[in-house]
Amino acid sequence: MAHFPKPAEGSWTEHFPQLGTAPVSYSDSNSADHYELERDAIFRRTWLNVGRVEQLPRTGSYFTRELDAARTSVVVVRTADGGVKAFHNICRHRGNKLVWNDFPREETAGTCRQFTCKYHGWRYGLEGDLNFVQQESEFFNFDRADYGLAEVQCEVWEGFVFVNLDPDNTESASDYLGDLGAGIVGYPFERMTQVHKFRAEVGSNWKLFIDAFAEFYHAPVLHAKQAVAEESRKLSGYGFEGLSYDVSGDHGMVSSWGGMSPPKDLNMVKPIERILRSGLFGPWDRPDIGLDELPPGLNPARSPSWGIDTFVFFPNFMLLVWAPNWYITYHYWPTSYRSHIFEGTLYFVPPTTARERLAQELAAVTFKEYALQDGNTLEATQSMLETGAVTEFPLCDQEILLRHLHQTARGRVSAHQERLGATPVRISAAS
Repeated sequence: MAHFPKPAEGSWTEHFPQLGTAPVSYSDSNSADHYELERDAIFRRTWLNVGRVEQLPRTGSYFTRELDAARTSVVVVRTADGGVKAFHNICRHRGNKLVWNDFPREETAGTCRQFTCKYHGWRYGLEGDLNFVQQESEFFNFDRADYGLAEVQCEVWEGFVFVNLDPDNTESASDYLGDLGAGIVGYPFERMTQVHKFRAEVGSNWKLFIDAFAEFYHAPVLHAKQAVAEESRKLSGYGFEGLSYDVSGDHGMVSSWGGMSPPKDLNMVKPIERILRSGLFGPWDRPDIGLDELPPGLNPARSPSWGIDTFVFFPNFMLLVWAPNWYITYHYWPTSYRSHIFEGTLYFVPPTTARERLAQELAAVTFKEYALQDGNTLEATQSMLETGAVTEFPLCDQEILLRHLHQTARGRVSAHQERLGATPVRISAAS
């Protein structure tokens, strides 16, 4: 994990010359053909975060995850030995979806001793082994051992459950997350089990919402009305400047100021925030999480004004660690080249008083308001990108992670095409 100070008259981007500074083509966000290539090149070949171990509290606990972009559904389960496994959510008899409730395209969760197919009653153990076949004697040369569930690579990193659908993959999830992941190992994510989750279907390409959350250049303009009038004028006048940026492999991060909890002047915030001692940056009264020192990857600038670090783990997982001891995850699950499902999940240390609970609730609804403002631009952006009237766009020094995301996604597609012996897709102004 590197920390690059910004020279008095310099650029963050100069530390990453591989990204270039030319206008960037957004043709990768408005093409159905390109999206089909992304499905195979990216979502079927990379580690995908599908949940947390807290969703699997005991033997037999399970949840399903619909991975439309990867053309499959998976079921993740806690096995008898305490491990975590994942399987393609398909019965080996006639291909029926194995685990679902009333609506087969909806995700579900629960606890069971075995999985039973709704169609013909085949039963599978928590380890994926086939345990029962209805009228088994009527099958020909049949051996149950040949028809266990189709397993998917599954690993747990810092309590986050990852799957990889590539049968030829040999890279561990921790190695895939690289230096940026290693830099936050040891943060007590497991202490934060009070969860608030938001989910929305968004009419834009999956990369456009990542773009929206991977830079703060927009904040003084798009979110101006969320601040009290005087603070809004200050933000509009001075703009925004990050504390640190980094790019490592397929991933990137930005560190930002905002550790004013509580603010120096209570007049800086709205009355409800003063009453509940909470706001966008989380509850002001920080819970004890048993952490004497931050892992080296958090607040790499070691700035006293640090408020939040945003990690973009390619392809579609963002992790935001906030100074007041809580965190957020974002997931962007593509459903077409012009649509995706966005999930925003907030994690707090469980409250011990009503005041603590209300402070967390205010942080959650404040986040929702900001997210709605960010999301409000996306369908307008998508509709205009599809006109093709303009195809290349200049990115500023604070939009490093956007430049990196689109370059990485295009590179993955080109590399996959080359492996298949096909002519690589080339999109103009790739840098």
